[in-house]
Amino acid sequence: MRTLTYLQTSLLTFFSFILWSQDTPTEREGGHLNNNKFKQLYEEFSTPNRYRTASGAPGDSYYQQQVDYVMDLELDDRNTKLYGEETITYSNNSPDALPYLWVQLDQNIRQKEAPALEKNGTGFQPLTRASTFVKNYMDEPFDGGFHIESVKTTNGKPLSYVINQTMMRVDLPSPIPPGGQYSFSIKWWYKINNHVTNRARSGYEYFPEDGNRAYVIAQFFPRMAVYNDVEGWQNYQFWGNGEFALNFGNYEVNLTVPSDHVVEATGQLQNPKEVLSREEFKRYKTAQNTFDTPIIIVSEDEAIAKETQFSDKKKTWRFVADNVRDFAFASSRKFIWDMMAVQVGPRKVMAVSLYPKEGNPLWEDYSTVAVAQTLDTYSRYTFNYPYPKAVSVHARNQGMEYPMICWNYGRPEEDGTYSDRTKFGMISVIIHEVGHNYFPMIVNSDERQWGWMDEGLDTFMQYLTEQEFGANFPEAIRPLENYPSRRGEPSKIIPYMSGDQSIISPIMSNAENVFQLGPNAYAKPATALNILRETVMGEELFDYAFKTYAQRWMFKHPTPEDFFRTMEDASAVDLDWFWRGWFYSTDYVDIGVGEVKKYHVSSEPGKEVYDLLEQYNMTLEDLPEHMMYMVAENSDSFDPSMAEGSPLENSKSLRDYIAENNPEVDRSDAKAPKYFYEIEFEKPGGLVMPLIVEYSYADGSKERMTYPVQIWRKNDAVVRKVLATNKELIGIEVDPDAETADIDTSNNSWPQDTVESEFDRFKSEIKG
Repeated sequence: MRTLTYLQTSLLTFFSFILWSQDTPTEREGGHLNNNKFKQLYEEFSTPNRYRTASGAPGDSYYQQQVDYVMDLELDDRNTKLYGEETITYSNNSPDALPYLWVQLDQNIRQKEAPALEKNGTGFQPLTRASTFVKNYMDEPFDGGFHIESVKTTNGKPLSYVINQTMMRVDLPSPIPPGGQYSFSIKWWYKINNHVTNRARSGYEYFPEDGNRAYVIAQFFPRMAVYNDVEGWQNYQFWGNGEFALNFGNYEVNLTVPSDHVVEATGQLQNPKEVLSREEFKRYKTAQNTFDTPIIIVSEDEAIAKETQFSDKKKTWRFVADNVRDFAFASSRKFIWDMMAVQVGPRKVMAVSLYPKEGNPLWEDYSTVAVAQTLDTYSRYTFNYPYPKAVSVHARNQGMEYPMICWNYGRPEEDGTYSDRTKFGMISVIIHEVGHNYFPMIVNSDERQWGWMDEGLDTFMQYLTEQEFGANFPEAIRPLENYPSRRGEPSKIIPYMSGDQSIISPIMSNAENVFQLGPNAYAKPATALNILRETVMGEELFDYAFKTYAQRWMFKHPTPEDFFRTMEDASAVDLDWFWRGWFYSTDYVDIGVGEVKKYHVSSEPGKEVYDLLEQYNMTLEDLPEHMMYMVAENSDSFDPSMAEGSPLENSKSLRDYIAENNPEVDRSDAKAPKYFYEIEFEKPGGLVMPLIVEYSYADGSKERMTYPVQIWRKNDAVVRKVLATNKELIGIEVDPDAETADIDTSNNSWPQDTVESEFDRFKSEIKG
């Protein structure tokens, strides 16, 4: 065996480097930190501990507090006020003694002097809605907020407290020890706002035609803040965008309203015989075992008849809810009420709707059906819905969620007609808000800090639900095909991700600090998860990992890291590059085709070989035996005579050529490609993604290749792949099915075509 010289060995090493780096040597530069897109997220992640493990699961010392409420409430319809008194029992399951408790007073955001009203710069807008103009410059500001009448021990002794905007600190006589429990009471009232004019999460809508109001009431009681291993007390003020961090507990609620009102709320109704008429109760019981179509409990005609009564009598509706993180209710004499049973795993769940006549016929046709579809789809991808019911309440301009109940928009025209946009918009918001029962009502993330953890995951699940809407229900429930989902598909996030970087925030941002909350917290994470499922991981691996996360953290308080770690732990897919790019940065996807070279096998070296040898002061004699020479047809150094002697050009097979000129290499059974192409793929965008390529050949056939995302790990800008084939290559297309949210498709094809990119097309439509 021939012994290679040091120089020859160095040359072979150099050739290996050329193949590895796919670039020519550069001048030596100074050192740098690890900026590789594939480095692990150790710098971003917290250190695992006994509360939260490196696998993403709760640790053996994980804890969470328990908070139970007993409440007596009264709705004053004539004066639009709500009165309440509650007894709170706080169980300290933490390892820390607690000398004080923090209570959330979210209604205080509607105080006349609330700092949240001035949190944004304004400036005068030359173009604005008339309603906005009147609200900003002509209306007297609404003066709401909690009026705390007392905070007392269970023995009736006053407790010291301090209110700081939307937070109240209750100072205790002595600290609650680990494992201890403490009970106290709060009495309060507040003036209810008109949520239509104030665009609030809760309040009432006034109907001037009949003088009635429909109430959708939430954040209505002082609620305990969360104390945990991540934040200590989560007492970040409520500024309006970041929603809620809440504890699980049990509720007993007595709700007194005008006797002609219909009420729905979080929890099981305990006294239906007392609050319903004989006929209503009969229908109510029938609905419990009706699975094929909604049963009307209070009809439209009956609701219309009530609109003129305005009873001065009262009824008390009693609800009990176990293991929920919040409580909300809806009340009005205008409500039509229907429900049907849905089988979810071993449990029977009631799908319920409340809506005024203004919502019909749209709501009677689709609301309860949308609730049922949501329970079916979400349960299959996460866990069986554990609560006894899910309620959809019609409320103008609303879309808001609470345990077992939510408010949703979607109103036909006055003549009862409605467009597809109104219909699909209503169904989508119902799916989304009912879906929030899973995220964050059960998988209880901290919305005050991480809005995307509930909104993004829910929007992703909403997309899956929309795409199979009606598939598992009888024909009478009107299945809908080709559902026009507004979010979830990769192409629909392109305008946002390719926008002005100065007003784009990473997903991993507090909701209060985000410029465009909808795209940031809803659309982008939903799209990211859709791409992760369809393109990066595959449905089987993704679905198993996603269900693992949901079941690990149901009725617990996960963080983003718990989600990220679980998705990797349950799939064996390294996703640090994905989380870093999609969630921690504002990078975008832009991958295209660069230069394409056709190569010939030659018996003689081309100019590139001589140029390469010259760089190292070498000649052909310094090379080891049996070297193969390749010449690029479209390079400046290509000499047609080099190809004339090619074994592929003179009908001599490549296999025979190698056998004759390289006797030590036995390739008698090897394939003999006829064409060799070097394709350069470029990545102007910052996000690394799998490289999906479709090759087209002269014989009309196509070949799809998916190169793993790791192809970018050693060169973040350009990579090259060699295609050895018996077919002549005539076309290349990157991301042919628009799977990756590539913002510029003008560089996705070879030969270059004139097809507009998705973003260019979007801009053209806007200008048009």
